[in-house]
Amino acid sequence: MTSERPKSQSPKSLSGLLPFLRPYRNHIASTLVLLVLAAVATLAFPVALRSLIDGGLVQTDKGAQVMAMREHFALLFAVAVALGIFSAGRFYMVSWLGERVTADLRNAVYQHVLRQSPEFFETTQTGEVLSRLTADTTLVQTVVGSSLSMGLRNLVMGVGALAMLVWTNPVVMFQVLLVLVLIVLPSLWFGRRVRKLSRASQDRVADSSAIAAEVLNAIPVVQSYTAEGREATRFNDSTDQAFNTAVKRTRARAVLVAFIIIATSAALLWGLFQGTQAVMEGRITAGHLGQTVVYVIILASAFAILGEVYGDLLRAAGATERLMELLGTQSPITSPQKPVLSPMPAAGSAIQFEAVTFHYPSRPDTPALAGFSLDIHPGQTVAIVGPSGAGKSTVFQLLLRFYDPQSGNIVLYGTNTRELSLEALRQRIGIVPQDAVIFSSSALENIRYGRPDATDEEVKAAAHAAFAHEFISDLPQGYDTFLGERGLRLSGGQRQRIAIARAMLKNPPLLLLDEATSALDAESERMVQAALESAMRDRTTLVVAHRLATVQKADRILVLDHGQLVEQGTHAELVALGGIYAGLAALQFNV
Repeated sequence: MTSERPKSQSPKSLSGLLPFLRPYRNHIASTLVLLVLAAVATLAFPVALRSLIDGGLVQTDKGAQVMAMREHFALLFAVAVALGIFSAGRFYMVSWLGERVTADLRNAVYQHVLRQSPEFFETTQTGEVLSRLTADTTLVQTVVGSSLSMGLRNLVMGVGALAMLVWTNPVVMFQVLLVLVLIVLPSLWFGRRVRKLSRASQDRVADSSAIAAEVLNAIPVVQSYTAEGREATRFNDSTDQAFNTAVKRTRARAVLVAFIIIATSAALLWGLFQGTQAVMEGRITAGHLGQTVVYVIILASAFAILGEVYGDLLRAAGATERLMELLGTQSPITSPQKPVLSPMPAAGSAIQFEAVTFHYPSRPDTPALAGFSLDIHPGQTVAIVGPSGAGKSTVFQLLLRFYDPQSGNIVLYGTNTRELSLEALRQRIGIVPQDAVIFSSSALENIRYGRPDATDEEVKAAAHAAFAHEFISDLPQGYDTFLGERGLRLSGGQRQRIAIARAMLKNPPLLLLDEATSALDAESERMVQAALESAMRDRTTLVVAHRLATVQKADRILVLDHGQLVEQGTHAELVALGGIYAGLAALQFNV
């Protein structure tokens, strides 16, 4: 999926919500029963009113009139009580359904996004995803938890009122009904424009969210370049575009609502005028006219509310389409249907790259790796060096199967990585990235992220091994200290040691270190390097490094250039070779 807008915006309407509504069939059935009962209670009110006028007010005997009035008012009150009870039950049931379906939809979208490969995030901004998770699902909640119920209730009342009017005034109301049909047809046609504008409005809101998320995540860089004004202007321009699109949508919706209300009221008033003429001519009673007036009011208000609800449904249709589009995105990286359950052999190759060629989806013409082959034995520590863009981190991306190569195979402990489940593969690999990721939680939970079932003692042991225990203990609440969003309360070196402790707690057979000590000062690097050397003794380790001082003790050093393996050997062998590695070593060690 790309961030480009589709040229044709024909929504799948609200049918995409059916799988989320289906589990609550019984709840929906009960809601519909309450909805119909509330509508029937409303429709019974004019009948009770007619009975009051014709049966209570026309009595000549004062005593009989008082008794009749009491009975009729008691009947009206009973109708009111029934209406209140049924309406309250409907409101609760519908509100619960709206909250539940929205929560399920939001969870489904979030879980689906979490399983997407990095290719998805190359072309889709995080802010846009967040907009769909929040703004779009809120619109759906409004429809399912309010508008849809209101629309159904008024549809039942409108149809019921219309049926009663046709039954009591057949000739006149058939004429009105014909006029109403002529009103509905242009309304449906005009609604298509409202629907398209609703989708466009949601897209513009997503653009604003994407800009805000990007800038807020890079606020130190923005402020260091004094770009606050520029970024505020860019966000203002985006929100202005969203506002202008929303105004167009609102204007179109207002015209639609006005047309429905005015045209419907005109048709019904004409029918009411005919009714008053009938009373004056003695063809119907005053109670009959009163009943007709109330039904006309019910019908007119039902059509007016249906016009509002129709606008809500059109707007929600655009939001639903965006959510279904997101849920329909398929990740190219998936677990096989029948994954191989491969044991960990004690001997043999730990990792094999067999003539691997790979292009990133965003750079299809530039190979990140070209004909890359590699054989690493269990327990070896292998370093990967080379200029920026040589393909070093790509090796890690492919090992973790964030991507699949266009050609060649990657074999882990004798099994092709494509034949392993993603969970089994990634559970065997621990990674310490160059940019340490710290979550908005405590130090204890950040380390425990490596193994959720670890005890507090095991977490603290990993922190000791990563030389993180001392600075964590000095924090205000120790291991329970909240580290702030992205770990802003910690230094770069401290964040890195948290990440190393997390990987050590996981205790995987394969460890990937991507510039793991690049953010550390000399003293911290010495301590962490000692901890890493201890951790690497019993596992296969791949180290990506620019600083050659950190890889001199590796069993083997691989030199990549433009995606190809150009040199390999020990530090001494590569220096003696006089190639790319020797040049890098001369630059770093002869300063």
